[in-house]
Amino acid sequence: MQSPLPVRDGVNATRLRLPDEGPWGTAMDYMMHRWGHIDPQGIEDRFDAGEIVGETGIALDRTTPLRDHTFIWYYRTLPPETRIPVELSILHQDEHLLVVDKPHFLPTTPGGTYIQESALVRLRNQLELPDLIPMHRLDRMTAGILLLSTNPETRGKYQVLFEKRQVRKEYECVSAALPAPGHPAVDLPIVVRNRMTKSRSYLLAEVIDGEPNAETRIELLRTLDGGASTGGRRRALYRLEPHSGKTHQLRVHMASLGLGIVNDAFYPELLDKAPDDYTKPLQLLARGIRFVDPISRQPVEYRSRLRLSEAH
Repeated sequence: MQSPLPVRDGVNATRLRLPDEGPWGTAMDYMMHRWGHIDPQGIEDRFDAGEIVGETGIALDRTTPLRDHTFIWYYRTLPPETRIPVELSILHQDEHLLVVDKPHFLPTTPGGTYIQESALVRLRNQLELPDLIPMHRLDRMTAGILLLSTNPETRGKYQVLFEKRQVRKEYECVSAALPAPGHPAVDLPIVVRNRMTKSRSYLLAEVIDGEPNAETRIELLRTLDGGASTGGRRRALYRLEPHSGKTHQLRVHMASLGLGIVNDAFYPELLDKAPDDYTKPLQLLARGIRFVDPISRQPVEYRSRLRLSEAH
C-alpha cells in the first residue's frame, strides 16, 4: 500500500492499522491507548499539527472518528543513534540500479535500534534518492554486494528476477579446514539441502523435518596459510552458492557440517549478547551477483571489492 506521506530524512512514514471496533471513539483515543503512556503530549501535538494522515493524505484531527480510517500514517520521532564506524562503497549507479559494497555491522534496512544507521537510509540521504529500495537483503553481520532499485517504474522487472531465482549469488566465508569433533568428514564440493524455518519471535533459524526449501553448494577454495586457526584447527576459504534465500541459510548450512563460520555469534552456538567488536567481523562476504539485465537484456555481473580479514 502506497504511503500518502513522502520519505523524510531517508525514512518512510509509519503505517498503523486501526481496529474495526473497540472502546475508542476517535483515532486519537486509540493512539493514546497504544502510546499515551510514553508521550501523550506528543500525540496531541501531532494531531493538532496535521501530521497524522489517512489513506487519501487528508490530515486527521483530535475528533476524527475511529471508523473513518482503516490505516493512518505518521512520522516517528527517531531517537539519536551512534554512528556505526563503517562506510558504504558505490560500485555502480545508473537510472535503474545502484550497486554497493555493504560493510559488516551495517543493516540493510531500518529496524529495531538501527534507523538512520542502515544502508538504505544512509544511501537515500547521501544520494538524495528517496525512492531507493533494496532488491534483496544482507544480514547486518554479512558484508558485500547489495543491489538497490533507483527507479520505481522499472523496479518490478528486477523483482521478478529474484522471485523466479534467476539471480545467481556467490559468497565466500572463512571457517575451519576440517569439521569440528563429532561431525563426519565432508567430501567437497557438497550440496546441502534441508528444510529451514525462522519465526519472528525466535532469534535463530532452525532445521526441521520436511520437504527441503533451502539449498547451498559449498566448495573449498583454499586452505589458509599463516597462523589462522579456530579452536586449534586450520582455517580455509570456501565458496558458497545458495539456490534459495532463507534467513541465515549459509550460516546454518556451514554449521551443520561442523564448519561454523569464524566470528559467528549465532551458529553453531548462540553466544551471550555483547557489544559489536569491529575487529572481529563475521567472516562471510557476498562476493558476486550475476543475472541477465531485464532492461538491456545483456548478462551482467557485479563483484565485491571487499576482502575477508581472516582470508590470508
